[in-house]
Amino acid sequence: MHRFSFRVTLLLGFLLLAILLGAAALRGLIALEDFAVQSRRSADAAVQVTADLQQLAERTVDLERSARQFLVLKEPALRERFDALVAEAQSALDRLRASDAGYFSPAADDWGKAASALQQSLTDMDSPAALTALSSLGELNEVLADNGRQWIEQQNASLFSELEQNRVRLFSQVLASVSGALVLAVVMAWWLIRPIGRLESAIERLGQSRFDAPIHIPGPADLQAVGRRLDWLRLRLADLEANRARILRHVSHELKTPLAALREGVSLLQEEVVGPLAPDQREVAGILEHNARALQQQIEDLLNYHATVFDAARLNRRRVPLHTMLEVAIDEQRLQLQSRNLIATVDCPRLQVLFDPDKVRIALANLLSNAIAYSPEGSEIRLQAGVQDNKVFIDCIDQGAGVAAADAERIFDPFVQGGRRPDTRQQGSGVGLSIVRELITAQGGKVFLMDSERGAHFRMELPYEQ
Repeated sequence: MHRFSFRVTLLLGFLLLAILLGAAALRGLIALEDFAVQSRRSADAAVQVTADLQQLAERTVDLERSARQFLVLKEPALRERFDALVAEAQSALDRLRASDAGYFSPAADDWGKAASALQQSLTDMDSPAALTALSSLGELNEVLADNGRQWIEQQNASLFSELEQNRVRLFSQVLASVSGALVLAVVMAWWLIRPIGRLESAIERLGQSRFDAPIHIPGPADLQAVGRRLDWLRLRLADLEANRARILRHVSHELKTPLAALREGVSLLQEEVVGPLAPDQREVAGILEHNARALQQQIEDLLNYHATVFDAARLNRRRVPLHTMLEVAIDEQRLQLQSRNLIATVDCPRLQVLFDPDKVRIALANLLSNAIAYSPEGSEIRLQAGVQDNKVFIDCIDQGAGVAAADAERIFDPFVQGGRRPDTRQQGSGVGLSIVRELITAQGGKVFLMDSERGAHFRMELPYEQ
């Protein structure tokens, strides 16, 4: 079956199912037709036997009347009529013997002997012998009638027995056909669904940047071809990932090393190791030192952003207490909060949530760092969380300058900084909110800016799985 495609395999499966069920239906139809034919034959035979027995009884009465008239009147015409009636009765007996010799032959033979004896007694004009023979004919008619009833009952019993056997046989065949169809359906489903499940797993691994395991898809030929193309894509992505890591290492080395040397040289100038500096020179050295530090920070932020983006798809979901997680996020920012004299509070029900806590923790850290940078000293930062519309929401609310309406649409883009800058001397690189969006989107959620009268109100939403 490996040579067949998905469509051909599916078609063959349906054809086999149709053959199994159609064979059972055809067998039932044939059995029903056979039973109908046997029923008609049995009914015709029963009617014929009943008619022959009735005719024999009528002819016996006519024979008795003709015999008595002949014994009294001695007319040859009466004797001829008597012989004709005997011949008709013999025809009825012959038909009875043909129906079932085992049932009717003994009594029929006795009836023929009694009729012959009656004929001889009429020839001899022996009235007592004739009366005895007539009496025997009446008794034999009753025996034949009783045999006829038994024969009809036996035929009906045989017919019903055959019907019961056909019913049991047909039930067994239908049960076998249905069982075979179910087994075939299960086998076909396993044969077709298993590679689809492996395709889904392979695509999920590729989405999570897991390129170590080769992709092999069993099953129909076209799905195997898809598996080979996915394995080719895995190798290409693994090569691209290796190139990306190599480029980042080169960028880190080629840029950070000369920047470190530049900062070291500026530091030597500021420390006047090579000689005293004039005020203008000292100012230029300060500008160089500031820009070198800012450039190095931007390079590190760029590298960290790209590393976070590529690592976002690698999820490690587990259940964690949401309230504890928010408190830990605040504790990690405790020094920054104290340096600005800020208060951070948590408003969250105690519930278990299922997501990647490490990535959510990084997203929370970026939101909190952003809120700390933009909050005025002595103000409050609130972390609120809960469940709404089958989603977990986490809000970060500060009392800073907020986000300008012109910046609301692009604030989550990389390296975009809003027009309202924080009061602190250190300026950000504009990748914090981009990292938050990448980490939350990778888990099937989203982050957006909520309307707020004062400060910034960011909300993260994640799927809630109980």
